[in-house]
Amino acid sequence: MTQACDIAVVGAGPVGGTLALALAARGRKVLLVDKADLKPMENPDFDGRAYAIAHGCKPLLQEAGLWERLPFAPCPILDIDVTDGKPGRAPSPLKLHFDHKAVGDDPFGWIIEARSVRVALNAALAESNVIVRAPAEALVSRHAESAIVQVADERFEAKLVVAAEGRQSPLRNQAGISVTRLPYKQTAVIFAVAHEVPHKNVALEHFLPGGPFAVLPMTGTAEYPNISAIVFTESDTNAKLLYGMDDAGLLRAVQARLGNRLGRLELAGRRWLYPLYAMYAARYYDTRLALAGDAAHGVHPIAGQGLNLGLRDAAVLLDLAGAAEDPGAESVLRAYQAKQRPINMAMLLGMDVLDRLFSNNSPPVRLVRDLGLAAVERMPRLKQRFMLAAMGR
Repeated sequence: MTQACDIAVVGAGPVGGTLALALAARGRKVLLVDKADLKPMENPDFDGRAYAIAHGCKPLLQEAGLWERLPFAPCPILDIDVTDGKPGRAPSPLKLHFDHKAVGDDPFGWIIEARSVRVALNAALAESNVIVRAPAEALVSRHAESAIVQVADERFEAKLVVAAEGRQSPLRNQAGISVTRLPYKQTAVIFAVAHEVPHKNVALEHFLPGGPFAVLPMTGTAEYPNISAIVFTESDTNAKLLYGMDDAGLLRAVQARLGNRLGRLELAGRRWLYPLYAMYAARYYDTRLALAGDAAHGVHPIAGQGLNLGLRDAAVLLDLAGAAEDPGAESVLRAYQAKQRPINMAMLLGMDVLDRLFSNNSPPVRLVRDLGLAAVERMPRLKQRFMLAAMGR
């Protein structure tokens, strides 16, 4: 027997899971399929991974019923410091400082533990009308009028299938949608540090020749009252060396870049290694198929915008497909691509230019970019535009 649903979402990560929940909240019948078992992802131990969520993405998380279910309080980002320098030297005095009060009372965004998002997703899905099949394989065949999704012995018919499976999306490949990749020859080492001095809700983006070094404020725990996430970007070779260092060696490397900004440091949680590259799909849709999140695009994490772009994809799909009589109609999918692809491409190119400009040790280039930071610092209107962009507004 074939079961009817409006929309099938393949991939139950933050983008796919949020979209499925928000669609169901608007009355759509939704199937959500993921290859992984979702429950084991609720690791009870702190592991150092976190997401930067822009202010503009909060309404979607609220509509999906996730915000109030987050078990660990999000940490607001109130200020952002952007600096340039070299390891072992003090940052250039020509820095850029963003203060949220310059654009209102709201924070730029929040840093949320990755495990917190997973726990909230699982809790919301358990109480929703979403049909969840995980772990399970979705075999999809798409036709002019509908798509058939076979999950083990069950057969579903949907008007639209959303591929939210990540950068290696099988559904994207099945549709023959080509992908362009931009290698950076950089790898990010991600971990958390407990520190002596409170972070005061200030995020740091410190540009260095090997790649950006980011410090993201997190909500403290009973064990670690003051804690921050570190995104340590270096060349592939140096990143592997960092990843393999003992705790004392890694902390010395952090201190060489951070100075005494946060006082005495201690590693918290485990380490993660992520090779970096940007990518973009040639198009965002095919017959009865829409790509969302990392299946459609991937950017350098230089400004923490990767997940936010995916959530904005979900928000646009929610508004277009959530209200359409036929959510998989070509007119709906064409409107989705027209809305999102230019915005995502602009962000991808912007992050690419920033990384290539700042991951450069040439003295003339260093002088130009430091003067550029100082110039923006002294131009209130331009600075305000940057701040609103960081908030997703």
